Amino acid sequence: MKNDEAIYDAKTLGTGKVLVLGLQHMFAMFGATVLVPILTGLSVSATLLFAGLATLFMHFVTGRKVPVFLGSSFAFLGGYFAVKSMAVEAGLTESQGLVYASVGIACAGLLYLILALICKAIGAHKVMKFFPPVVTGPIIIAIGLNLAPSAINNCSQNWWIALVAIVVVIVANVWGKGMIKIIPILLGVLASYLVAALTGNVDFTAVKEAAWVGLPVAAENTVFSLVGNVNSGLLVSAIITIVPIAFATMMEHVGDISAISGTVGKDFINDPGLHRTLIGDGVGTTIAALFGAPANTTYGENTGVLALTKVYDPLVIELAAVYAVILSFCPKFAAIITAMPAATIGGVSIILYGMISAIGVRNVVENSVDFQKSRNVIIAALILGLAIGISYSDAGAIAFNVGSVTISLSGLAVASIVGIVLNALLPGRDDSHAEKPNDKLSASLGKY
Repeated sequence: MKNDEAIYDAKTLGTGKVLVLGLQHMFAMFGATVLVPILTGLSVSATLLFAGLATLFMHFVTGRKVPVFLGSSFAFLGGYFAVKSMAVEAGLTESQGLVYASVGIACAGLLYLILALICKAIGAHKVMKFFPPVVTGPIIIAIGLNLAPSAINNCSQNWWIALVAIVVVIVANVWGKGMIKIIPILLGVLASYLVAALTGNVDFTAVKEAAWVGLPVAAENTVFSLVGNVNSGLLVSAIITIVPIAFATMMEHVGDISAISGTVGKDFINDPGLHRTLIGDGVGTTIAALFGAPANTTYGENTGVLALTKVYDPLVIELAAVYAVILSFCPKFAAIITAMPAATIGGVSIILYGMISAIGVRNVVENSVDFQKSRNVIIAALILGLAIGISYSDAGAIAFNVGSVTISLSGLAVASIVGIVLNALLPGRDDSHAEKPNDKLSASLGKY
């Protein structure tokens, strides 16, 4: 692909246009990024702060070569919910459970650094053969299916408000043109929120009481609050529950970097290198988690904006990151987001969670996984059966004792481990996907 340099170089557009382009990228990532803290109970302000900082760090690590935005990942939602349930069973609050889940997310981010080191040492394709679509596809499917009930529960608060969100998302995504098609989730949220406000279904008391300026991070929400007062069993359980999810999100990362490469017409896998982008994503996720923000992931929404505008200069993405950081210091803005009705959240979530599973199916289909092979059927069957069966069992997890410490494994954690091990051990493994990174996973986990 040959780019038009006059369009590619944002310097030729002038300051005004560049500022507007940065704002457009912020709106593209905004709907999905703030939805994660709304669903989990994490801080909206901290989420915006560390999404912006992680993006800027990614650009620094890659030498400002890759026009990528790091926003909230939806892939870890199931892990957050599972750990919160474990915390309640251990006699703690859900808020305390989120802190333990953040430890798991921080460790998952460190896994990116290990993969980056291995990719640098032996090459990305040799690593990727252990995470083929027959493993990552069913894991993604299971993530969406496990989350779907929570969307229905939220919708049941007011189905009419939820339907407004659903209809607007569908119309914008199917019939929308230009930027409208890029931000259907944001439009669905705004329309449903407006209808809820006009019909008296929103309590704005907290918005009125919130300050205009304040710090985005609260000490009690950070991992450091556990120092000197930690439940060892819950800590280990949180790490084991959440870390395996990173195997799927790392494949998402590869797919998104490949998609950005195809959009821009440059091979970012080789220059600046997959190891550098993995470092940016992993460090951004770990630091965000330590301070009570969700895991980060490369955002396909912003890749769509790149394709729409044909402006590939990383500067416009960096401006979006700066805008996000600025907004994070406005508690009143965060209060407006937090006041959003549960039905609005449910409306967009029911599509989002279903899309996660659909993307898993797409991953399997587009990579031509051969289900005529018994090994592939067995791997997929066990991943789906374990992930869903354990999650909806009476216990909701598999618990065992190591000395005096009780460790609980979620269905998704067990399924991920079993799938990866079986793929490595069973004969007839197809490693052809590893020779060319999967560039078809550009829609990936954290996107609509």
